[in-house]
Formats: sequence, structure tokens, C-alpha cells
Amino acid sequence: MRIVIARCQVDYAGRLSAHLAEAVRLIMVKADGSVLVHSDGGSYKPLNWMSPPCSLTVSEPDDDSDRAVAVWTVRSTKTDDQLVIRIYEVHHDTEHDLGVDPGLVKDGVEAHLQELLAANVETFGAGWRLIRREYPTPIGPVDLLCRDDGGSAVAVEIKRRGEIDGVEQLTRYLELLNRDPHLSPVRGVFAAQEIKPQARTLATDRGITCVTVDYDALRGIDDPTTRLF
Repeated sequence: MRIVIARCQVDYAGRLSAHLAEAVRLIMVKADGSVLVHSDGGSYKPLNWMSPPCSLTVSEPDDDSDRAVAVWTVRSTKTDDQLVIRIYEVHHDTEHDLGVDPGLVKDGVEAHLQELLAANVETFGAGWRLIRREYPTPIGPVDLLCRDDGGSAVAVEIKRRGEIDGVEQLTRYLELLNRDPHLSPVRGVFAAQEIKPQARTLATDRGITCVTVDYDALRGIDDPTTRLF
């Protein structure tokens, strides 16, 4: 991982346009190729980012009147989206090898929910079958990899509470899984006991199916039921 603290200006162009005026910010370049721009506020979410697969090139400004000492251009290799970071002053620049991440250890309810759904994948539809729990990808395991009744691969990400971060996580898994010709095309299912409206909107925009799951029903208190949207 590379961490840069710099005075910079950021412009995003693609499906939408966004501009961040010149200010001191934290720029992270992760080993998977993703680039994230953070401020010192706004909780843990980046102000702007580019998800992999993408490429990063560093150049000098084309215009002599441009005060930037470097221009970082991050291009998606799947779409026309582009993130341009104009760096005016570097305060800190360091790289660290974080090694292999062991993955997130889920809390008891979430882990048990995953176990229950793995044992009852037909909760998602008749004829579904499980390929593997914790199916590995280069950035961590997807909770369940299944086949639907038509034989198509489906990646299922399970949360107790479904929020935007979970949708982003599943999106990254899908990008990597769809590079495997033995699996592609792989679609996504985002399953949780509760799914926030913003997360549902983002998932729908990305072609991901949302499923709200009744934990108590899966435990056998009632008949297993879900609501698909």
C-alpha cells in the first residue's frame, strides 16, 4: 500500500462528474490497484475513488502555467471513467507491504447466518446449489458461491445489516470473479437481515439482487422466508 498526504485537486469524469477543490488530503493506492482519496473528516468513506481493474500513470502538467508538481491519471480498464489527481505539494509519501490479510472475522450472528444460508441455499430460489463457502478471491473470500436453477454462478455476500460498504465489497468480488472464464458470467446477491435504502439503490444500479433474510425463521422458529426486491 502507498500512502501519500498531499495538497491536491481531484476531478472525476465518467458516468458522472465530480470536482474536489485544492486542499490537503490523504491518497491511498492499494495493492489491488484501487485508488482512494480521503479528507480528515467525513468518517471512513473516501471523497472519491477508482475501483480495480484500473491503471495509474504519473506525468508532468501539459500547461507551463499549471502549478502542479505531478498529475496522477487513474483510468478504469473496463469503462471510460477517469480520476485525475493534480498534486501541488507532497507532505508525506510512504509504501508498506501489508502482506496477506486473513479476512474479516464475523460476529456470531453474521457467521451463523452464513452457515444457515449455506445449508439452505434454496432460500434464494428452487434448484440452487452451493459451490463453496468462503470462496477465495485475491482481495478476500466471498461468503457463498452458488449455482442457480439455470446453472449460472452467483456470488452471495451476507451481512447482518446491509449498507453501502457491503455493496461495494460485493462489487469488487464480482469484478474479480468475472475474470474467471470458468465462472463468468457471475451475478451478485446481497443478503442481510436489514438493508439500508441507499445500499438497495446502489445494488439495484449495479445489477445486484437484494434479499432480506429472516434469521429466526432460518433457525427453525418459523418456515424459512425471504423477500426479494
